[in-house]
Amino acid sequence: MAGEPVRDTAQIMRQLKHQIAMANAQELLANISCKCFEKCVTRPRDHLSGQEQSCIHLCMDRFLDSYRLCAHTYGHRLRREQSRHA
Repeated sequence: MAGEPVRDTAQIMRQLKHQIAMANAQELLANISCKCFEKCVTRPRDHLSGQEQSCIHLCMDRFLDSYRLCAHTYGHRLRREQSRHA
């Protein structure tokens, strides 16, 4: 029974990390949507033109590629700093 609080705490921490990751993903998606819509849609109407759809697609791809590059670079830098101090 002494191990149960530790296990519960670990499970709560995993759930909390998962919820934070989901919130971050939702925020990223909302951010991308707003930025790409503002950039690509010049006249809002009931449908998107082919050019607008293509622009949004490319905009989102570029945004996600940039995000992945930044996240990878940041992770690499963190690991490098941690290994220096270990």
